[in-house]
Amino acid sequence: MDNTRYKKLTPEEERVIIHKGTQAPYSGKYDDMFEDGMYLCKQCKEPLYKSSQKFHSGCGWPAFDDEIKGAVTRVPDADGRRVEIVCSNCGGHLGHVFEGEQFTPTNTRHCVNSISLEFVSKEKFAKAYFAGGCFWGVEYYFDKLDGVVSAVSGYMGGDTPNPTYQDVCSKTTGHLEVVEVSYDTSKVDFETLAKLFFEIHDPTQTNGQGPDIGPQYLSAVFYTDDEQKEIAKKLIEELKTKGFDIATKLIDASKHTFYKAEDYHQDYYHKKGQKPYCHIRMDRF
Repeated sequence: MDNTRYKKLTPEEERVIIHKGTQAPYSGKYDDMFEDGMYLCKQCKEPLYKSSQKFHSGCGWPAFDDEIKGAVTRVPDADGRRVEIVCSNCGGHLGHVFEGEQFTPTNTRHCVNSISLEFVSKEKFAKAYFAGGCFWGVEYYFDKLDGVVSAVSGYMGGDTPNPTYQDVCSKTTGHLEVVEVSYDTSKVDFETLAKLFFEIHDPTQTNGQGPDIGPQYLSAVFYTDDEQKEIAKKLIEELKTKGFDIATKLIDASKHTFYKAEDYHQDYYHKKGQKPYCHIRMDRF
């Protein structure tokens, strides 16, 4: 596992997450915590579990009866006795999964080391949706911003349910390539995110973005509330006073579903060890 691009771990975190160690029972800070929020991978910050999936098992480790879809991968132990669970994004060790114990209706228990997790409370957690051309480059820049919990490439704005990349590329579904940005509001605000968005792509281009031409590559902000809408409008007006003919559309996110793109689109430039070829940050504010 290449962990050089993720959070630097302490020796104890590395013992568990990288070398598949086990934290002592009842010693982790999340064992008996049930605050409303989300649990992230300590190493790569990818969301793994919702607080609604957590339950008290009495085993001494945090227990979850389900995971966020696609976030956790099961790996049978070599001896066939147990099934390890790892973060699907970075491969970091989480713990083991057990079935048939009748704790909850799902009959499943993810037994997770607290040290493998990072919790973000609901009050500090928010989402934003940006379309600025090919989602690879947009995701790349947001993923590097302090306070961003995760940046996920996907599709939004169209009518076809569960679209594939091929569907969207057909230019008939109405979807745009969008990045879902989950962020900690105690560390970064929406205005900072929106300013970054307007600086990493050309918001004046009307037919796509750079060499990527087509309706799926148009510029748009899918706002989740009136505050996000007003901030985006304010920044657009500011850019117009500077001479930019802004083509960015403002779209109500509540009227559209975000569909996560295929796994091979996620962390594309990190996996390739490259930098975006069609997204370059330019100072506009």
